[in-house]
Amino acid sequence: MVHGFLGGSAQWQGQVDALSGTCDVIALDLPGFGRNAHLPAIQSIPAFADWVVDQLDALGVDRFNLLGHSMGGMIVQEVARRAGTRIDKLILYSTGALGVLPGRFETIAQSKARAQSDGPRTTARRIAASWFLHGAQSPGYEECAAIAEQAGPDAMLAGLDAMQAWSGVDALAQLQPETLVIWGDRDRTYAWPQTEQLWQTVPRTSLAVFPDCAHAVHLEKPDAFNRTLIDFLTKV
Repeated sequence: MVHGFLGGSAQWQGQVDALSGTCDVIALDLPGFGRNAHLPAIQSIPAFADWVVDQLDALGVDRFNLLGHSMGGMIVQEVARRAGTRIDKLILYSTGALGVLPGRFETIAQSKARAQSDGPRTTARRIAASWFLHGAQSPGYEECAAIAEQAGPDAMLAGLDAMQAWSGVDALAQLQPETLVIWGDRDRTYAWPQTEQLWQTVPRTSLAVFPDCAHAVHLEKPDAFNRTLIDFLTKV
């Protein structure tokens, strides 16, 4: 599992528990975020992908299923380009193939400017609120905000730059693993055209749309999300 911008491995505890009888779960903390906030920030999506592959190699993991959320979904698309034959099943969750994020609640440039003017803590809490249908009043918000606050200003700006500079559109038709695309129909970060592009372009793709969910489906409707994961991962 690869988290997104301002995420961390701790956000996946519900999925780690739910999947424990189905498969072993490795939840990574990307450099600059979560428990690896002390590591130097990475400047590009391809460099993040290389780091993920290096971690799996260091753990001796040859074949794997791969889930990426948000920015993590961009990263796992790059991993699939580099190591597609090692991936059994691919899950692209609340993500897209255009890093400029057309239709986002605010542009990347606006996020960068506000991160510099408001400071990292305020920015982390504000952006985390956008992941939930009911914002900061949602169950799970405080936990996500606390994870987001671990990222420093360098990691925030580097992550935003990495997304803005990236496009995976040209590679979508070459992604070979069986793929599941997951999207919440009230997502403020990735609009429907990004999701539809993944669904219609990546070969061997299924689509799961969750109603009345924003960007953090796994926290807003965890039981339904977990059942969907297990069904996809265990399907022959």
